[in-house]
Amino acid sequence: MSRYREWDLSCKVYVGNLGTNASKYEIEKVFSKYGNIRNVWVARNPPGFAFVEFEDPRDAEDAVRGLDGTRCCGTRIRVEMSNGRTRRDRRYSRYVLYILVT
Repeated sequence: MSRYREWDLSCKVYVGNLGTNASKYEIEKVFSKYGNIRNVWVARNPPGFAFVEFEDPRDAEDAVRGLDGTRCCGTRIRVEMSNGRTRRDRRYSRYVLYILVT
């Protein structure tokens, strides 16, 4: 199991629409203005998103409010609280919806 799934969801922020060259250092620099960061994980394959875990859930919420729609690493980013779902969970949800509809 990958480490980022073990993070505290109340402190975990999803960062989307990152450029392909986004670095952990750049993300940490921008997000650390909102509070102490426990961990940063940047996707590489496929690139374009990251997760940031704060020590305090209030800092995570402040970062979402303050950074959603701003520019970071060369692009306008989407920032929201992580819902903890994986791609597999989303596919399963569609499958269940299909069964309910048919």
